Amino acid sequence: MRVGIVNDLAVARETLRRVVTAVPGYVVAWTADDGDEAVSKTACDRPDVVLMDLVMPRLNGVEATRQIMQRSPCPVLVVTASVSNHFPLVFQALGAGAVDAVDTPTLNPNGAVQNASKLVERLAKLEAALAGLSGSAIMPLAGTSSHPADLPPLVLLGASTGGPEALAHVVSAFPADFAAAVLISQHIGADFAQGLVQQLAAWCRLPVRVAQEGERVRAGTVYVAATDDHLELSADRTLRYTPNPKSSPYRPSVDVLFTSAVNNVSRPGVAALLTGMGHDGAAGLLKLRAAGWHTVAQDESTCVVYGMPKAAAEKRAAVEVLAVQHIGATIVAKVNALKRRSHAGISGTDPSA
Repeated sequence: MRVGIVNDLAVARETLRRVVTAVPGYVVAWTADDGDEAVSKTACDRPDVVLMDLVMPRLNGVEATRQIMQRSPCPVLVVTASVSNHFPLVFQALGAGAVDAVDTPTLNPNGAVQNASKLVERLAKLEAALAGLSGSAIMPLAGTSSHPADLPPLVLLGASTGGPEALAHVVSAFPADFAAAVLISQHIGADFAQGLVQQLAAWCRLPVRVAQEGERVRAGTVYVAATDDHLELSADRTLRYTPNPKSSPYRPSVDVLFTSAVNNVSRPGVAALLTGMGHDGAAGLLKLRAAGWHTVAQDESTCVVYGMPKAAAEKRAAVEVLAVQHIGATIVAKVNALKRRSHAGISGTDPSA
């Protein structure tokens, strides 16, 4: 794997070079000491991944990421001195198209690299995704399809590259008295899930919380997958996490969440697949549509990366393909329609509606 390194500190560039070259098969394609240089070098020599610092002179990591994704898209991994101290910037970078974020490794007084394991793990995960390992081989779930009387309408959201910003747009449209429970699967490291929850909460009128193992979903609440395992919805409307499929490089997998709803809930809801690299979620969205759910894919013009929604559109998995600024309002309207149908005693929806 060819890696571009961007950091304004020479010692940080050297540390990252040592980490990269210590992994068999990894090479440094180039280094850059600011965002402008990174944008230019990516355009001339696109690597498999760019390790992007956040705080730099001239052009910071957020804007450099945005320009790279617009001009010469490739995976960007934020590597900054302290993710926790810079999370607002990290959130902006993820919205601009970065795939993940990790703290920069350091050198100890003896010159040895320390705290590199998380970066190496992130690179291995990304390498697996680039190799085309599929996250769509979903394990069947036990149990039968059901809908307890108190199960609220469900909204499922899946996203990857550029997802935090897209999710913020969508959830900002939900009213304070929203009748649905909202489940989110966003490809993001588990250590940043709480930060994502906090950022979404700033945009949303509903309470936004980390999805907890065994928790029962409730109307008017947004639940965010928060581990490196996959979030599922079980037949008794409780949430659970599973490591399967272990081969999936997409974690948490959107396909796993979507498929669990198909297998375990007979009452149709609304699902949307947002911006992201790869094809995770497309197969699950198709299953949801076939089961009567109203399914939406984000359109190309508003995606940071038109990968996952494109795969869904090609499978005809989406009833509608919409700009991100219209998805939230459409979801609210469809949930309200589902509630009216439920009160009238009508079950199911027309998958072609």
